[in-house]
Amino acid sequence: MSKSAIIIGATSGIGKALAEVLAGQGYRLGLTGRRLPLLQEIKESLAAEVFIEQMDVADVPETEEKFKTLIEKMGPIDLVIISAGIGHLNSKLDPSLEIKTIETNVSGFVVIADVAFMHFQTQGKGHLVGISSIAALRGSALAPAYSASKAFVSNYMEGLRLKALKANLDITVTDVRPGFVDTPMTQGQSMFWVAPAEKAAVQIWQAIKAKKVCVYITRRWRLIAWLMRIMPNWIYGKI
Repeated sequence: MSKSAIIIGATSGIGKALAEVLAGQGYRLGLTGRRLPLLQEIKESLAAEVFIEQMDVADVPETEEKFKTLIEKMGPIDLVIISAGIGHLNSKLDPSLEIKTIETNVSGFVVIADVAFMHFQTQGKGHLVGISSIAALRGSALAPAYSASKAFVSNYMEGLRLKALKANLDITVTDVRPGFVDTPMTQGQSMFWVAPAEKAAVQIWQAIKAKKVCVYITRRWRLIAWLMRIMPNWIYGKI
């Protein structure tokens, strides 16, 4: 029997690339995003059974309802990947941009993660994957809410992982921390070690198969993560 996966935020970037990878692995797919025409276009392009659901994760009540509806349509779900997220360079601290980032990356993430976890608990197994960021490791002067929201995502996933461990549940929780990936969200920024979304998706799939706890994408970003952790504040503040 084919496995089933839901990708939250599948209309572009890493989410879309992961849909293509999972379709190639024989998964039945549930794909969500804000732009219905793009979801329909992706559905038609994939050689897989695909269910689509239009949703904006920043709208928490609607997201919870639609996510539960999608699960009911598809039946037991083996894998949920939360790839929806936004980020803004916001050096002037426009409150509307900071709040929108929190609504999407924190509130939206939580409702999906919690519903997925409870579904897995009920059915006895499952795998939750959250796309965080290397930005989760330190604060950012240019994008304070983005870094803070990704730190929340990584810590929340650790909490869910510990919850599963303490209850002896067969639930895997994988924290994916990409560096720079060529997606619409990163276009126009000065970046190095930029990975195509397709390459990132393949490495994420490998981490899923291996049931990794935490993985940096691409792998070379483990070095940057190590440097960020040990770097004194007075040096980090000058970067």
